[in-house]
Amino acid sequence: MAAQVKITHSFNAPREQVFKAFTSSEHLQEWWGPKGWTFKVLKSDFREGGVFHYSQKPAEGDAMWVKFVYSQIVAPEKIVYSSFFSNEEGTIIRAPFNTNWPLETLNTITFIEDEGKTMVTDIVTPVRAAEEELKTFGEAQEMVHDGFSGTFHQLEDYISKEST
Repeated sequence: MAAQVKITHSFNAPREQVFKAFTSSEHLQEWWGPKGWTFKVLKSDFREGGVFHYSQKPAEGDAMWVKFVYSQIVAPEKIVYSSFFSNEEGTIIRAPFNTNWPLETLNTITFIEDEGKTMVTDIVTPVRAAEEELKTFGEAQEMVHDGFSGTFHQLEDYISKEST
């Protein structure tokens, strides 16, 4: 079985509102990525087969480019996309932080509403990964989990501000 990371987070907001925060660069630039990093969207095409291409840059250090390719969108229930590190032109490259990181990960995000709250679950799975890449991903599960958890906390803050 391939390594995977499962992140869940509950939002005190309706599913449609939480889902909408994932659908456009106007929303994503307000909360996506590591806290305190600069976020720049190059392309945002939220549809099956569409691409989301952006950079994220720490206060000190170089920008990292990332590209998503959406494979399934079922509004407001599910988003599935492949994620790759890339260069500014969108060509897939090795992760700048570890050359043994899988070239591609599959993200399956589901949105389940219950009594006005929304549970978001993201399952991140390496795709066509070599044994060394699976090992690297497996050893980094806590980092992946913490990264997405931090991002979801930023989304929680964004939604609460948007609701006021």
